[in-house]
Amino acid sequence: MEMKTIKVGIMGMGTVGTGVMKIIEAQREYIYNKIGVNLEIKKVLVRDVTKERNIPVHPEVLTDNYEDITKDPEIKICIEVMGGVDTTKDMLLDAIENGKSIVTANKDLMAISGKEIFEKAYQAGVDVKFEASVAGGIPIIRPLKDCLAANRVSEIMGIINGTTNYILTNMTEKGSNFQDVLREAQDLGYAEADPTADIEGFDAARKIAILASIGFNTRVTLNDVHVEGITKITSQDIAYAKELGFVIKLLGIAKAEPGEVEARVHPVFIPKNHPLAAVNDAFNAIYVKGDAVGETMFYGPGAGEMPTASAIMGDVVEVAQNIKTETAGKRYNCTCFEKRRIKTIGEMEAQYYIRLTVKDQPGVLASIASVFGNQGVSIGSVVQKRRGEEMAEIVLITHGIKEQNVQDALQIIQGLSTVEVVSNVIRVEGGNN
Repeated sequence: MEMKTIKVGIMGMGTVGTGVMKIIEAQREYIYNKIGVNLEIKKVLVRDVTKERNIPVHPEVLTDNYEDITKDPEIKICIEVMGGVDTTKDMLLDAIENGKSIVTANKDLMAISGKEIFEKAYQAGVDVKFEASVAGGIPIIRPLKDCLAANRVSEIMGIINGTTNYILTNMTEKGSNFQDVLREAQDLGYAEADPTADIEGFDAARKIAILASIGFNTRVTLNDVHVEGITKITSQDIAYAKELGFVIKLLGIAKAEPGEVEARVHPVFIPKNHPLAAVNDAFNAIYVKGDAVGETMFYGPGAGEMPTASAIMGDVVEVAQNIKTETAGKRYNCTCFEKRRIKTIGEMEAQYYIRLTVKDQPGVLASIASVFGNQGVSIGSVVQKRRGEEMAEIVLITHGIKEQNVQDALQIIQGLSTVEVVSNVIRVEGGNN
């Protein structure tokens, strides 16, 4: 018998949860005409059922008891948009055990506990979908899993945090300093009151762990990702990037080679002609390289009420179709069948921008170049500028070399009497090695 109505429960009624409810109500007939299923919201989990809401909702729909969703046999899809890890995981596992398919936007949960959730879902014969967990309204999970399924993906590189991209864009275009732009981003709602997860790179790290796991069919967790934020980026670094033909972006980078995978998040000098260099403000973009497709890029709004709700509802519609056709849970959700080794940061290779403040006297550059040479680091270009009467600033761009070689050289250089400070070290991607 064809199912005409599928009842859903929503965990969370914040910004994104409200967007999901708006789409279900506004597109009810449109979705029915597409897939022959009417979606009905039966329960919405909230902290306070008496709180005034932005959209009209019947009091009987609201609940502060998650078991009203997880244990209701009529509810077939659980939509999770409340965030959190441990408590949320317990709720979703309870929903799975009670035969409900899961749609989530929870990047933290999927980056940390995705494997356990996938395995429980497969055993229970239900779906787990998480398109909205990485890049808001940009489709990327399904393209990696399905559209590019015949490709050996070798590289995933993306701007996957809108807050940091907004900050770096304004530092570049307006010459503003970091703290001023951060306050502006907070005033506009792009940054949280506590922006640590964004500006220190942890938000992007969770997302690149998810993308690397899917793209390389290898389990990559948050702990496998080397993370650096943007707090050390200065106006001097921005100016040198412009002068040398680069733009600074915070990127999530994942690369694969036979038997090995690397995953990292950090600021990057990227050439002005690279597709990612033109992605500005709070927008996101993900660049993917596959052996068959070549180079492709996915671009759009990486957050926000309706873009994220759009991605969630795409998953909900797919799950509803699977329930209708009795194919939910027939595919194993996890595709991490390869066991590639995760490389350490010291093994990873890149070019490097290195800015040093040194004493303005003869032989300084030669002594620095000698140290780099002894550690196998080849210098591609040098810029030297006087900073006051006694000090100078040296900026180097190296050729491609392993991180450990660079760090070993810098440890020696920091001990030279002629070197005042190593002001910054930023990796270069997409340049000529």
